[in-house]
Amino acid sequence: MLAAKIAENVSGTKLFIPPDEDGRDSQDRQTLSRVFIGLGTNPNVGAVLVVCNKKNAGYDELRPEFIAFEIAKSGKRVEILDVDECKGLYRALGEGIRIARDMVLEISELQRTAVDFGKLTVGIKCGLSDATSGISGNPTVGYMVDYLIDRGGTAFFSETTEVIGAEDILAKRCKDEHVKKAFLDAVYRTEEEAKATGEDIRTINPIPANIEAGISTLEEKSLSAIAKAGHRQISGVIKYAERPKQAGLYFMDSWMSSTSLFLGYAAAGANFVIFQMGGGALPQDPPMPAVATGVVAPVFYTTGNPRTYSKVRDEIDFNAGTVIQKKETIDQAGQRLIQEICKIAQGKMTKMETWAYQDPVEVFLTGPKL
Repeated sequence: MLAAKIAENVSGTKLFIPPDEDGRDSQDRQTLSRVFIGLGTNPNVGAVLVVCNKKNAGYDELRPEFIAFEIAKSGKRVEILDVDECKGLYRALGEGIRIARDMVLEISELQRTAVDFGKLTVGIKCGLSDATSGISGNPTVGYMVDYLIDRGGTAFFSETTEVIGAEDILAKRCKDEHVKKAFLDAVYRTEEEAKATGEDIRTINPIPANIEAGISTLEEKSLSAIAKAGHRQISGVIKYAERPKQAGLYFMDSWMSSTSLFLGYAAAGANFVIFQMGGGALPQDPPMPAVATGVVAPVFYTTGNPRTYSKVRDEIDFNAGTVIQKKETIDQAGQRLIQEICKIAQGKMTKMETWAYQDPVEVFLTGPKL
């Protein structure tokens, strides 16, 4: 509540309140720690206020001092606000507002400088898949990804459940046998975990909504999904919220939910997230699956479905449905997407950023509670 009230009263702030995850094993605690540190070190963040009660910090990897120390390595201003040290909630609120306002004023003096396109880090996801996803939407995003990687940039793609059926194609693109093994191991583990619940991904995917929208097999859906990752070499397989040590194209082993995946991308260093949306079978306006689940990484919506764009153009940032309409080639739409991304990188807001709302987010945790 304290952190939320501070953010509510200070313009230019972003808020992340972790879920109540007491009793998590060491693997999940490390994931939570990566998320905290990763959000704080994200390039979009100028300064960090860690709001806490040190007495309840628990394990070393989750101690506020450790989190603040790791974020401070990036050269950013980091301060800890402890409720007990402030001698109560109301004094802590006043002190927190004072510190946050001072941070915002300092950051407002920073000046933008020109950098190459290859300095960007982008996370990509697709959803509400339909027949247009694999024909126009995802290939257009894939063109941009190839352009970014060729210029020394970094891109993340994920959704381990959404590559099953096309894993052999992606495995051939892995940099070496070590990366290939890590990728295939992730796919195998995900399948086995699903089977342990009594479900077989290869028989329940695509879901009914995908089938109604024109996708008939798992292979069709997966071939569509991987198109958004372009054609370049896969440099590595990373954990949820793990920041790669070098630029390149990376597969993040994670779940498909936009309430958790975009948070993981942001913690891994993404400047923004692209959500490529289908939605062709919906008779009404397609729902927007997420508004601000990247917390510090804005969500940029694109679609390859002209009907989707016509229905929700107030929420969609980019229309690649022109490919379906034979008005543009994939290359032409891809070049136009690159130009739009340049505008976002220069400060243009995504349409989702204009909403004064942040969706609830969840951290992708896999271990048992102890």
